[in-house]
This record gives sequence, structure tokens and C-alpha cells, in this order.
Amino acid sequence: MMNRYEGSGSGEARIRYLDADFQVMSPGAFVRCAVTGKAIPLDELKYWSVERQEAYADAEASLRRELELRSRRQAAR
Repeated sequence: MMNRYEGSGSGEARIRYLDADFQVMSPGAFVRCAVTGKAIPLDELKYWSVERQEAYADAEASLRRELELRSRRQAAR
């Protein structure tokens, strides 16, 4: 297994998001924000969801996703 500092790549990385860390499954330089589509360099990645296995560019994007999903769950009731 690779950790976040091993390997190099210029494309998009494939990541397994863990509780307080993440594991690089396929090397790359960045991941994409699930909300904005913005490229996030791995050394700047701070926000993600373990449950949804997706990355967020910033706290605002993380909150937007949470509110969006909460709204969908409430509408389904």
C-alpha cells in the first residue's frame, strides 16, 4: 500500500478516505472536489467524507454537500 507521500504523478489520484488520514490507491497530484469539480493538490487536501468517499475543496463545499444530501433525505420522507 502507498501512503500519501509515496509515488508521484501529474494526473488525478485515486484515494481511500479514512477517519483522520487518507491512503493513496493510485498516485497522482490531485483529487477533484465532489461539489465544485476544482482540482485539490494532495498536499492541500483537508476536507473529505469517509462515508461518501469524496473530497471537498474547502469547508463551504463540505457544508453545501451535507445540506444538499440532508435536503434530499427530508424530501424523500
